[in-house]
Amino acid sequence: MNRYTKRPLADTGAARAPVRGRDEELAFLDARLDALARGHGGVVCVEGAPGSGKTRLLAEGHAAAVRRGFRAFLGGADPDEHFVPLGPLLDGLLSGVEPLLDAAKVRELSTVPDQRFWLLQELQDRLERTALDRPLLIVLDDLQWCDDLTLLAVRTLSARLSSHAILWLVAVRSATRTPLVRGALDRLRQAGAYELRLGPLTDEAVAQIAEDVLGAAPDPEVLRVARRAEGLPLLLVEMLGGLRDENAVTVADDVARLSGEAMPVRLLSSVGRRLDLLSGPARDVVQTASAVGRSITVDVLAELLGRPAAALINAVRESLDSDLLVERDGRLHFRHDLIREAVEAGLPVSVRRALRRHAADVLMEQGAPAVETATLLADSAEAGDRLAVERLRTAAAELAATASAPAAELSRRALELTAEEAPERPAIVAETILLLWQSGQAARARALGASALPGILRAEDEAQVRLGLARLSSQFDFMEAVRQARAGAALPGLPTPLRAQLLALLCLNLANIGDMEACAHAVTEALEAAHEAGDRTAEATAVAVDSVVRYYRMDWGAAFRLADRAAALAADLGIAHSLWVPEALWKGFLLNAAGRAGEALAESEAGVRDTRRQGQAAAMLLWLMNRSRALLDAGRLADARAEAEAASAMVDELGMGNFADATLLYTLVRVAVHTNDQEAARTYAAQAERMLRDEAPLVRNVGSWMTALVADFEGRPDQAMRALDEAVVALPEERPSLASPDDPADAPVFVRMALRAGAHERAALAVSVAERRAKLNPDFTILAAAAAHARGLLDNDLAQLLRAVRLYDGCPRLLARASALEDAGRKLAATRASEAVPYLDTALALYTEAGAERDVARVRRRLRAAGVRRRTTSAGTVKGWPELTVSEVGVVRLVAQGLTNRQVAERLSLSPHTVSSHLRRAFTKLDITSRVELAGLVEARDDGE
Repeated sequence: MNRYTKRPLADTGAARAPVRGRDEELAFLDARLDALARGHGGVVCVEGAPGSGKTRLLAEGHAAAVRRGFRAFLGGADPDEHFVPLGPLLDGLLSGVEPLLDAAKVRELSTVPDQRFWLLQELQDRLERTALDRPLLIVLDDLQWCDDLTLLAVRTLSARLSSHAILWLVAVRSATRTPLVRGALDRLRQAGAYELRLGPLTDEAVAQIAEDVLGAAPDPEVLRVARRAEGLPLLLVEMLGGLRDENAVTVADDVARLSGEAMPVRLLSSVGRRLDLLSGPARDVVQTASAVGRSITVDVLAELLGRPAAALINAVRESLDSDLLVERDGRLHFRHDLIREAVEAGLPVSVRRALRRHAADVLMEQGAPAVETATLLADSAEAGDRLAVERLRTAAAELAATASAPAAELSRRALELTAEEAPERPAIVAETILLLWQSGQAARARALGASALPGILRAEDEAQVRLGLARLSSQFDFMEAVRQARAGAALPGLPTPLRAQLLALLCLNLANIGDMEACAHAVTEALEAAHEAGDRTAEATAVAVDSVVRYYRMDWGAAFRLADRAAALAADLGIAHSLWVPEALWKGFLLNAAGRAGEALAESEAGVRDTRRQGQAAAMLLWLMNRSRALLDAGRLADARAEAEAASAMVDELGMGNFADATLLYTLVRVAVHTNDQEAARTYAAQAERMLRDEAPLVRNVGSWMTALVADFEGRPDQAMRALDEAVVALPEERPSLASPDDPADAPVFVRMALRAGAHERAALAVSVAERRAKLNPDFTILAAAAAHARGLLDNDLAQLLRAVRLYDGCPRLLARASALEDAGRKLAATRASEAVPYLDTALALYTEAGAERDVARVRRRLRAAGVRRRTTSAGTVKGWPELTVSEVGVVRLVAQGLTNRQVAERLSLSPHTVSSHLRRAFTKLDITSRVELAGLVEARDDGE
């Protein structure tokens, strides 16, 4: 059985009849295909009730694309195979004369870490390459039955490849939507997808179909009966066909008239009558096939019926002649899902379950993968069926890395089938809890854990489960990670290495929530346990957290020494053995805080490169987060925004929840404020509001800092101060208060904000903290500079502001340096305007270099007030491209040469996601929507230089 072979989108019999009543929809599809020929892609979502003609419309679109010479792939989801990750897409892309993907490559990617991410990357790259040669149409039917990875691929790849000549044509039932499907459709609409809603057919279309089916124009009585189909093409054709086949209609003088009693129009009745006309063996074939699924092979059918395949020849032929089944690619398919559902509905539940269980046995004997039999087993197995349990567990394990939600569903079903006293039950409980957490079903995981963990598992087994939960939770819920690690470490009689690892995760997440006092105690215990066990993995994490503790205790020298040691330990072990992430990440954050932006960038770029090479997508994401912050600190705002947007896209693909908020949202908020992007700032502030409700104080404080930055940006300093009530309490304490980790350059920003709000005491508190930090760490110039800057603002002291300027001189923290220059110039301008100009000019140049448009405009106003006008400079842009940044121009020029995003990324040492972000912004600024337009624009502008 080929896991990627599904039924056809439309049978040949239906394709012979013209499409009626959908002229507008067909014209719209033609228009979209015309646009596709010009390089404009997009998404078209066809929505309608079952039987409304969605599949037929997709088939017409596919045929039209083929006639135009486009590459066209079609696939469809199957309700019985929704556990196959990317199955509906791979169905089409791996089949045909020119398959888009290499099956061997797909198998290879299924064995690497973070496989869902790399599968999407490979798919994106192949789609790009194909679309560069000629336009591409991807048809996907029955979106309502797609697995979560396929839904993710459709919504993310359609957006990321929107500049390519790729048209996605998808169909979905209007009444059957899971939250995942609703979410995917909402995202597609927000991204500008076109919608085609198929309503009931008009009376004119009904009459045309009646004439097609009956061979003559219908009289008013036939039309009256036909209207009982409520405008659904499938019901209409079924009913009219039944009237015709049972000689209930006569044709005379080219008019079709009723000659007998009209047949009921309900599909179930129509199909039931057709079944009644079949012989017993043929009826058995159709009913047995309906129980198994949408399609079936003759050999499986023969096994289920207990007859040789040769004995089914006449029965199969009769079922095909009845038009209930069609044959395609060596398989029997129901002509329409509703027909199969109608036949299946007539079977006793016990018979249906027995047939599905038998079918699972047959497929297992034939060597079918576990995920292919999972649906059959999940709803047919009886309690105590140990073979079914093991098969479901195997399928869940196979799916865990790519489709955690279906994996959790299968694991839960395996648990339901397992007896309370079964020896394997504790292991299944553990597996299910982990999968529920991994798929974001935290409430279910907690409920299962509360009812099953205490008492059912041996202490060591329970500790292993809690270790896994703590590692998972470290990505998106720090408080839960603390609870799990603490409960696990407290269990009696644990092996020392296991306890050491639990303690290491405990101290890590205590640092993540911002409870540095508890963290310091846990670090001591974790280090002792790690040394006793000789566990260097736990030691690397604990040493990194010890560095965090020293950082917040204002011992930066010790923090750096410990960070170096942790990074060295982790490097020796290799990332695959890390409890957490590359411990070198913390060192990168320290380098940023210390004002060594160049070193921080080099560290993060090496981290991105190494983790990409090793196939560690989750760790690569964390390095991208680090790099976005380093780019912000270096004053490369456009690049920082692109990197943060790229990392945000990866968060979605990797299913890592809200772990990235503290870094990525902080970067995006700061960029929006500096670039005067009010809409983006409001959007990010709304996203940050969810952080204000988090259990972890650190997360709440970071969220409140971002909320305050936006409120102050919008001219509401009082509201900004109210947002910071909790964070201000943490200012003098040895724990996080504002950005994470606390950035020394935030002190002047906070002081300025507090003074605008009249909160002088709060401003004074921030200054005293900055001065204490600087005094304790005299080797870190940025601390002295930030303290002098904050003191100068508080006291309105020119000498302190000038001292800050001197200390910042040569510091790569461009925005902090520019801010000190601006404040010094502002103070000088009040009494000595001519002396202020050089300071303001330098600040203007630095802000311009950074692309900080809001700051540039403000300094220009200050210069005009001092009697000086400066022309708009083109620093940070390229000749001939005034709208774009240097980075954006570099990307668009390579894209115009026909390179894919991955190829551009390799040339520029970026991630493909970052290239996509740059490209999307460039398209918006240039008011274009396709690579064809971009190529023409690049040629015109660059030739004109």
